[in-house]
Amino acid sequence: MIYDIKEFLKNFFTSRLFVLGVVVSLLFAVIIGRVFTLQIINGESYQDHFILKIQKDITIEAARGNIYDCNGNLLAYNELAYTLVVADNQTYNSTKEKNLALNAELAEVIQMLLDNHEEIYNTFGISYNATNNTYSYNVSGTSLKNFLVNVFGEKSYDDLTYNETFGFNEATATPEQVMDYLMHDKYHFGINQEPTEANPDPVQYSDEVAYYLVVLRYALLENRYTRYVTSVVAKDISDKTVAYMNEHSDSLEGFYIEENTIRKYNYSEYFSNIIGYTGTISEEEYEQLSKKDSSYTISDTIGRSGIEQYYESYLRGTNGEQSVYVDNVGRINKVISEKDAIAGSDIYLSIDAKLQKATYKLLEQELAGIIYANIRSGDIPITDVYFSLIDNSILDISHFSSKKASDTEKQIQSAFASRQKQVLASLKNEFFSDSPTINNKMDDEMLDDITYIVKMLKNNKVLLTSEIDSADETYKQWSAGNLSPAEYFKYCISNQWVDITKLSVKEEYADTSEVYTALVDYIIKEIGSNTGFAKITYNYMVHSGTVSGRDLCIVLYDQGVLDYDENYASGLNSGSISPYDFLLDMIDHLELTPAQLALDPCTASCVITDTKTGSIKALVSYPGYDNNKMANGVDAKYYERLQSDKSNPLYNYATQEKTACGSTFKMITATASLAEGMIDTDTRVQCTGVFDAIDNHPRCWIYPAGTHGNLNVSEALRDSCNIFFYTCGYNLATKDYNTYDDASGIKYLQKYAKIYGLNDKTGIEIQENKPEIATEYPVMAAIGQSNNNYTTVSLSRYVTALVSGNLYDYQLMNKIVDTNGKVLKQYEPKSTNIKDTLKDEQWDSIYTGMRMVVEDTNIFNGLSVNVAGKTGTAQQVKTRPNHALFVGYAPYENPEITIAVRISYGYTSHNAEGAAAHILSYYFKDEKLNEILSKNASGVNAFTATENFTD
Repeated sequence: MIYDIKEFLKNFFTSRLFVLGVVVSLLFAVIIGRVFTLQIINGESYQDHFILKIQKDITIEAARGNIYDCNGNLLAYNELAYTLVVADNQTYNSTKEKNLALNAELAEVIQMLLDNHEEIYNTFGISYNATNNTYSYNVSGTSLKNFLVNVFGEKSYDDLTYNETFGFNEATATPEQVMDYLMHDKYHFGINQEPTEANPDPVQYSDEVAYYLVVLRYALLENRYTRYVTSVVAKDISDKTVAYMNEHSDSLEGFYIEENTIRKYNYSEYFSNIIGYTGTISEEEYEQLSKKDSSYTISDTIGRSGIEQYYESYLRGTNGEQSVYVDNVGRINKVISEKDAIAGSDIYLSIDAKLQKATYKLLEQELAGIIYANIRSGDIPITDVYFSLIDNSILDISHFSSKKASDTEKQIQSAFASRQKQVLASLKNEFFSDSPTINNKMDDEMLDDITYIVKMLKNNKVLLTSEIDSADETYKQWSAGNLSPAEYFKYCISNQWVDITKLSVKEEYADTSEVYTALVDYIIKEIGSNTGFAKITYNYMVHSGTVSGRDLCIVLYDQGVLDYDENYASGLNSGSISPYDFLLDMIDHLELTPAQLALDPCTASCVITDTKTGSIKALVSYPGYDNNKMANGVDAKYYERLQSDKSNPLYNYATQEKTACGSTFKMITATASLAEGMIDTDTRVQCTGVFDAIDNHPRCWIYPAGTHGNLNVSEALRDSCNIFFYTCGYNLATKDYNTYDDASGIKYLQKYAKIYGLNDKTGIEIQENKPEIATEYPVMAAIGQSNNNYTTVSLSRYVTALVSGNLYDYQLMNKIVDTNGKVLKQYEPKSTNIKDTLKDEQWDSIYTGMRMVVEDTNIFNGLSVNVAGKTGTAQQVKTRPNHALFVGYAPYENPEITIAVRISYGYTSHNAEGAAAHILSYYFKDEKLNEILSKNASGVNAFTATENFTD
């Protein structure tokens, strides 16, 4: 027995198994010892070093340069602000757990922000109207395609297909379909949770909170591959919001308060169309700018329009960089290295801020005066004024049906609901009638409804305009009004001009009648909640008296459009103040502005230029907008309001609007005729009232009330005699061949228009449209008609060249100064000398004529300086008033400035003269701004349609 044990042990200890066991045991002991050392003895040290191994590079955005006026008044600057950001850096066991926890956190913060009246940062491609609970895309074209690609997680737009699960085509998804897709519990953010047996009472969020949950979840989703990158929740938050976040920091994980700067603008309304605004760089902008400058990052703030955009490279400065170690949730533990940012340079403009503001205010008052006078004369019906309160969304008609609606609003809504029901029923009857009505036989309201519906179907891409054959005989019948909507829509369906994927119909089984029924259902549903369509109904209700002007005026106070005034409010309610008198008073005191009413005229522009240097002292486009609401993240509601505003504040009427210039062109015709020897300063032409040398027999503006008699060029300018300048145009057309030749006449007019710079842009740094010199009909072109089209700034450049003898290259920048005070660029006048175009006595004959224009009216009486100028009245469409223009200069003896004024649809050039007179009175210190404005709109002495004439 003992022997056996010894033998076993001997064999065991001499076997390979023993050796292997010893080796394994030793290795295991070493491992245990090492693990003990790593985890217990040096664990804390190694953990610290492990955390420090996560290195991150942070871009330090450079402070943007300031923008000043010519006198050093601050126009654009940076202000320290707090930004609330969030990072999705928590760990969850499942998607369901993440949705429940993250949504709850975000919803708490969203509700707090809404309660504190903060603006939630929103770059999401869909807007939400909280009043009527509707969605709409706020992007279009390529941006919309990219948005849909990102939403559905595809590589390209071509990869978007029909979504079987949700039952729609991803490429043509409506905003509502996208929202349903993103909110879905099973597939995405889990915001719309369906009750289940396990969870019969799921969390329900309000529609507004649910929308912003999608906005923030989508922003986090875009940063899903960059864990330490935060998403902005709200910028420029209040101290109250900062305090809340600090108090709840333990429960609201992932939220941080960052200090940064936001862009601010002074004189915003007056300068917005010049300065523009900044915004976060888009993907397209990043790709474009980073090719030229690799220092751009995808989170940079850049200039989006105006001076901010043009001088981006100077204003942006040079970003700094910080290398840091962060922990596993992105907190900075140590700064490794740091490179300071270099602030951008400052831009000084040639514009005088006080003159800019005064010019804007005086244009606005002139417009109000014209509207006021035309209401009193009856040329603007008071019912049009009533409807403008709805038409341009001064009143929010969606609020009429809200829970907070006033009694008057509810009364209006009740009347509207009744009328809308009738309208929808009438349309449905028409669509399914056995004998449908052709368009030419419809009443006005029904025709307006159908016109809107067709436009809506095209905009929604239900009617495929690219597929419609305009040469098709049936389509021609429709265009001529000889076909009913029912017949047309059915024909469109049969010819595959309708995208049936937008309709509630299974395309593989549908016939024409089924698709048509689905189309009608789509139309009725869409127009039933469509604001634009509702306004058509309101238009007819207001003009018929079904909705009264008194009720609409009362709602101006109910909705807070006007500050409450007990005397007016009680007077309206009692009937002692009529809505007619009330609105006249509001217009007179500019409580309701021309831009708000959007009646003709509601837009104007003016450019004032230094004749000695060519620098622009004022460039005004009315109306303007608040660019503070466009910078630092666009205020979506405000932007949507601007886009739908019928006065179009985003459009620069000084540099973009082109119209016929009317008789302001006559100095060019005079120049051409004098230079080419067609006339001299003593040549006289007899005004007979009708010009018989061409077939259309154009008339002088004064005919048949009279004629101008025998005139020389100066007198012809004074009287703006069309016959004189028709003759000039005709003579230029006969110069080359001794017989009338259209092309020859145009050639000479173009030659001298080019000398005045009217063939090209002025050189100004902001968006500008190129002017158009007439290309046909020299006789008509000679008086500024034909297809002459010019911007106000191009007319300014022309009259400045006429007066100074120098065709200046316009520029808004006066100088650029870096952070050390070094001038990097300084404006230096660049011009082409045109003085040799005419002899001195010929120039003088034109100047004399322009002086006589002003002397022939009392509009400029009382000014301390003599003024010279030329009026112009130009018709664009017969259904609207004429455009009113004036170009001039002062003092006449030694010109200091030129002025160009255009009032779009301003009735008569005398109204443009009136605006110019007030602006010049302010400029030359004859009257203070407040003195002129104290006269109110009724003191403008505006001219009406009844007093209109074409010069």
